[in-house]
Amino acid sequence: MDNSRGTPDAVIVVGAGMAGLACAVRLHEAGLAVRVLEAADGVGGRVRTDVVDGFRLDRGYQVFNTAYPEARRVLDIDALDVRPFASGMIVQGATARARVMLPWRHRRHALSGLLAGLGTLRDNAVLAAITTRDLVLPGSRLRAGRDRRTDEELRAWGMSAKMIDCLMRPFLAGVLLERDLETSSRVFHLLWRSFARGTIGVPALGMGRIPRQLADRLPPGAVTLGARVTEVAADGVRLADGTTIDGRAVVVATDPGSAGGLLSEIEVPPMRAVTTFYHAAPRSPLHEPVQVIDATGAVTDTLVLTDAAPEYSADGRALVSTSVLGLATDERPVRRRLGEIYGTTSGWEHLATYPIPAALPAMPPPHPLRKPVRLRSGLYVCGDHRDTASLQGALVSGRRAAQAVLTDLASHHAGHRATPGRATRR
Repeated sequence: MDNSRGTPDAVIVVGAGMAGLACAVRLHEAGLAVRVLEAADGVGGRVRTDVVDGFRLDRGYQVFNTAYPEARRVLDIDALDVRPFASGMIVQGATARARVMLPWRHRRHALSGLLAGLGTLRDNAVLAAITTRDLVLPGSRLRAGRDRRTDEELRAWGMSAKMIDCLMRPFLAGVLLERDLETSSRVFHLLWRSFARGTIGVPALGMGRIPRQLADRLPPGAVTLGARVTEVAADGVRLADGTTIDGRAVVVATDPGSAGGLLSEIEVPPMRAVTTFYHAAPRSPLHEPVQVIDATGAVTDTLVLTDAAPEYSADGRALVSTSVLGLATDERPVRRRLGEIYGTTSGWEHLATYPIPAALPAMPPPHPLRKPVRLRSGLYVCGDHRDTASLQGALVSGRRAAQAVLTDLASHHAGHRATPGRATRR
C-alpha cells in the first residue's frame, strides 16, 4: 500500500478491544512504535461502560475474575478496586429457592450444597471431586484432557440428571451463554478452576476501567478512534475514507465477524447472543451481593450490582442487572419474572436494554484452545476466538500475537544484517 498518512515504522493494531490493547501494550513496552485503529468512539470492544442517568451500565452483564493468570500479569488489579460478589449463588426455581456457596469462602453456609436439595449426596461428592481436581491439577493437564461436551463430561463423572438440570445447566448458561451444555469439557474445567480459585466481581467504576487501564499505558496519540479499517495487508491498511496507512506489520484484533471480513483465512465461529436489562429500584430487593440463577430459564441470571459496587449508582438507588439468552426487546416478561424472584418490582425504572448479538464465540468440541495468531509474515490476528472465549483468552491471544510480531521482526532484522542489501522474507 502507498503511504498517505501515519508512521511506516509502526506496527498497526486494528481494534482497541482487550486483545488489541494487550497486544499494543506488549509491543510498546518492547520498544516498538504502535498505532491502534478503532472504529468505535471508545476503547474496550465488548468491554465498555456507559453512564445513564447517573448509573454505570456495562454493555451486557460482565464480571471480572481475579484468578485469571494473564489478568494478574498485565493488569494492576489493586487499582481496579474490584468489588466482590459472594462466592456462590441462589438458585431460583418456579416457587422455591436454594443457596449454594463455596464452603471455604462462606463457612456459615458450609452445608448449603448438601441442604439445597438440588442433587443427592453422591452428586455433592462428585461436584467436590471435580472442584478439587480442577484446583489441584496444573492448567496444562486440564488443557490436555479429553475433549467432549460438558453434559457428557458431567454424566461421565457420575452426576445425576437432576443435579445437571437444577444447578449446572442454569449456572453455566450465564457463563457459556448456552443451555445445552455443548461447550468443550476442557473449557468447562478451565473456567470451573478459575471460579473456584478467584474472586468474581466488578471494578468499582465499571468494567470499562479494565481496557482504559491498558490504553493509558500507551503513548499519547497511539489510539485513533472512529477509524474503520476496510482492507488489510502485511504492510498496511486502508480506511473507510480511502486513507491508506503503511506499517511494519498489521495485527487484526477485531471481533470474529469483522476479522473474517478482513481476512479470508479466518473461519468465523458461531456467536452466542445475550440481552441484558437494567432496572433502577428505590432500594435493594436482596441486600447481598449474590447472583440469582433462574432454573426455569425465564431469565438467565439477575444481580443487584449496587450491593457489591455502590459506585454504580449516583443517587443511592439500587441497580439490578438481568440477562436473557438470545436477543430480546420486550422488557415485560423479564419484569414479571423479576417480580417473582424479588417479591416486587413496584417503583422500578427500566433504564436500558443491551442486546449483544455476538457476545461470545461458541466453543463446542473438538475445540482447539490455541489457534494460530500468525497468518503470514507481517499479518497477525488475535482475539478471544483464538483462545478460550473469555477475558483471559483475549489477553493471552494479544500477548501471543505481540510475541509473534516481535519474533518475526527480530528474524527479519537479523536477516538484513546477515545479507546487506538483500531483503529477507519468511
